[in-house]
Amino acid sequence: MAHYCNPLNIGYKYQHIRKLRDGGLGENCVCREAADPSMILFKGRYYLFPSMTAGFLSSGDMVNWEYHSFLSEMPVCDYAPDVRAVGEYMYFSASRRDEPCSFFRTKDPLTQPFEEIPGSFPFWDPNLFPDDDGKLYFYWGCSDEEPIYGAEMDPETMQRKTDPVVLIDSHMERIGYERKGHDHTLPGRPYIEGVWMTKHEGRYYLQYAIPGTEFNIYCDGVYVSEAPLGPFKLARNNPFSYMPGGFMPGAGHGSTMEDPEGRLWHTASMRISCNHMFERRIGIWKAGFDKDGDLFCDQRYGTWPVNTDTPAYADPDWMLLSYGKKVTASSGTDPEAAVDENCQTWWKAGSGRPGEWILLDLGREYLVNAVQINFMDDGIEEEFVPGETAYSVAGDIRAIDRRPKKTCWKLEGSLDGNEFSVIEDKMNAETDLPHDCVIREDGIRTRYLKLTVGELPYNETPCISGFRVFGKADGELPRQTEDVDALPDGALNMIVSWKEDDAVGHNILWGYAPDKLYHSYMVFGRNSQNIGALIEGEPVYIRVDAFNEAGITGGKVVQLKAGEQNEDS
Repeated sequence: MAHYCNPLNIGYKYQHIRKLRDGGLGENCVCREAADPSMILFKGRYYLFPSMTAGFLSSGDMVNWEYHSFLSEMPVCDYAPDVRAVGEYMYFSASRRDEPCSFFRTKDPLTQPFEEIPGSFPFWDPNLFPDDDGKLYFYWGCSDEEPIYGAEMDPETMQRKTDPVVLIDSHMERIGYERKGHDHTLPGRPYIEGVWMTKHEGRYYLQYAIPGTEFNIYCDGVYVSEAPLGPFKLARNNPFSYMPGGFMPGAGHGSTMEDPEGRLWHTASMRISCNHMFERRIGIWKAGFDKDGDLFCDQRYGTWPVNTDTPAYADPDWMLLSYGKKVTASSGTDPEAAVDENCQTWWKAGSGRPGEWILLDLGREYLVNAVQINFMDDGIEEEFVPGETAYSVAGDIRAIDRRPKKTCWKLEGSLDGNEFSVIEDKMNAETDLPHDCVIREDGIRTRYLKLTVGELPYNETPCISGFRVFGKADGELPRQTEDVDALPDGALNMIVSWKEDDAVGHNILWGYAPDKLYHSYMVFGRNSQNIGALIEGEPVYIRVDAFNEAGITGGKVVQLKAGEQNEDS
């Protein structure tokens, strides 16, 4: 049994970003970013290539990841790196809109440099797909004005064999999840981007990201065809990767991979977007195909510890214990923000001196199995990275800071609040893990948890957006959610409400059939939610599950009926 917790516990590189203002350069913004991940299994090992990482990661178990720099010059500043296994080679490409983009390949990225195959045309958000018959296809597109394109490629020269074919475009007037804004509330055309092709039982599943990476509703939809270049039809289960609620939302622009046991996994971008709209992280979730060929992704408890051995939609092993609990700190502002399950709020210490601490009182003794410590960046004052080659993206002048960094801390536990014992000591760590997760499979009995912060990158003031604790409490499960109403709000929206209760939180599940409740929206502290991800004309079935520290109680299924109050199904 092995566990990990999203956002993924890896090092996230800092970028220095200077905006062009009135013909000159504005202030320097410093924040972390990794996004647009491609994950593949290549010669028995997992590889993860995110944007703005200046390298890649590898793993033997999808839990513990090791960072690697490229062994040759690569376009590390080009967004949306795509990787695929084609025969004995791993192929790599990335986005460069205004000039031809090259392809690169290697037989072993850990020991051999990538060799370049000069490109012949520009593209953005690429995806290479080798079919079973030996033919090679290529998909690309990232725009709020243009569609997604595809073409067949010559595997020897990596030149196009066919003219580009228009495959899919946005249809926000009838597809609710394609609308922009928080919970799909803004006008304007969305970005359609981030394609990835998966083949299953002879059918082609073209996945795409929409409507914008800075929104909580960034997601991956899917079209299906009998041929690699279409025509494509919108799948009924959409968006298949969608996580608008919980600690860190967002589940768009990703990739889908099969492991050696035949299980599917989907990785995608998660949103912070406080310092900069491209301030993002990486998540991995269980995916699969059901008996009808519907592609799904399990994100019901998508930022809680994931057991890699259990099937999709199994209940989590451990429940959230920290939400809304009492927090004190050595200094600073808003310590309670560290336990509000919102990555966009945080405790900020009163100084940048080592030794600042935050103390969490769980209220009583628990068996604690996991603690995730989420550091945030707030107002880093640092000169533009020296010695790095700047590059321009959307009018910004940027550089990736590749200099070594450290994130150091110590976690202690106590039963009485007076005598503390060390759970994990990383005060002398050489690693920089801003979303580190301490796992104790057998559990530790404790009531108080104290985090003391040591060295941080740029000597910044400590900020904690999530001091998140997981375990399993004794006690009764929550009562089943009562008086659930699901009322239409136009053709593409519904308002789901229920009777107030004493549950810690609720998960709203829905889908186009009672046994296909694949979508979810986790909420805390309220008993209603507007959901704008519906597809015009599709039936909708809804269930509201309640959870507390002891476990989950499933709700009853109701059906959305246009113009009518819903009845129990």
